[in-house]
Amino acid sequence: MKKGRIHSIESFGTVDGPGIRFVAFMQGCPLRCQYCHNPDTWDPNGNCQYELTPEELLRQALRYRSYIATGGVTLSGGEPLMQSEFVKEYFRLCRQEGLHTALDTSGAYCSGHALEALEHTDLVLLDIKTLNPDLYPKLTGGKLENNLRMLDVLQERGIDTWLRHVVVPGLTDNDEWLDKVGQLAAQFSVVKKIEILPYHTLGKFKYEKMNLSYPLEGVEPLSRERAQEIRERLSAYKPCS
Repeated sequence: MKKGRIHSIESFGTVDGPGIRFVAFMQGCPLRCQYCHNPDTWDPNGNCQYELTPEELLRQALRYRSYIATGGVTLSGGEPLMQSEFVKEYFRLCRQEGLHTALDTSGAYCSGHALEALEHTDLVLLDIKTLNPDLYPKLTGGKLENNLRMLDVLQERGIDTWLRHVVVPGLTDNDEWLDKVGQLAAQFSVVKKIEILPYHTLGKFKYEKMNLSYPLEGVEPLSRERAQEIRERLSAYKPCS
């Protein structure tokens, strides 16, 4: 099998799924989200820290087994499903070792090999960029349809799902569309949680380093108070964090 191209690894992740997790961030992404804080993961042929087989990545994860035993492993990105065959085999091996598997995806890929990767996935962290069909292309450079189709597939397969939604002042911080995220979640029994991710500017320096213009120049980070207000609002639909 072709080696996976891995941008970076976090040994003790606490924000990409339940418990303490071994998180690998895969190289490559088809979207260009305006608020992305990892533009260095976009190019599938860009610089990455590791090129590993699924077995090699598993060996790295098992070094932390005592810490992640009640958490698990997560593949994030970038977009992991750009390397779906790697995802499938890595998760298969992890499950053999009794490790919980979580996939952080935009749903941009929702057919063929990409869906085969779900066979060994315990939890999907599905990124809902926006439900506004007019805003979605501007915000991401992609199309909304696959994002929503992925949720249908997860429901059909009974795979636990957390919806993740980045709230950006002036873009996605809109009560009407926030309520639509809650209403969407309420329609799917597999959705166990809505995660509100406040927009921040911590990745801005990467754009400067890569000589890229920062798309959201001048937009202030979402305040803690507003983020909590949104969480309380959406908790009426699903548990929120």
